[in-house]
Amino acid sequence: MEVTVRPCDANDAAALALVGQATFLETYAGALPKTDILAHCRVEHGEARYAEWLADPRYALWIAEVDEGRAPLGYAVLSPPDLPVPLAEDDIELKRIYLLHRFHGVGIGARLMAAAADGARAMGARRLLLGVFGGNVLAMAFYARQGFVQAGERKFRVGANEYDDLVLARTLPA
Repeated sequence: MEVTVRPCDANDAAALALVGQATFLETYAGALPKTDILAHCRVEHGEARYAEWLADPRYALWIAEVDEGRAPLGYAVLSPPDLPVPLAEDDIELKRIYLLHRFHGVGIGARLMAAAADGARAMGARRLLLGVFGGNVLAMAFYARQGFVQAGERKFRVGANEYDDLVLARTLPA
């Protein structure tokens, strides 16, 4: 199996929505109430959300696929920062980096992170920020291996409830 990581185009909204919903469910089934998961996925992982981001030049998205053009496995999204920490003009947010669980541990997540970091530098960013659910131990370990450190905290709404997130940051080398 060959995995390709490539920049997204306008035709990728449905694939991004599918992976977004699947990975959110995989990660939070049993940890969050069903109604919160369904409400969150309907809006935040709907095809319209990804189409909106794909059409916005301030956003950059990459998708990981089995044999380019086949099954989507994961993706990464860069966006203008919207996090409750002191921000600089050259900050950018890693809004999402999602990968189906069965593909964890084989380097695809690191490839998505590298594509996002390279893209962030090309956009003039010097610091990459992200928010992560404080209870997502696997994600926290991945981000630590990628050089992220805690920069703050936030409340993150999923459906009808708020959850504690950590805000992490990583300086991007020139």
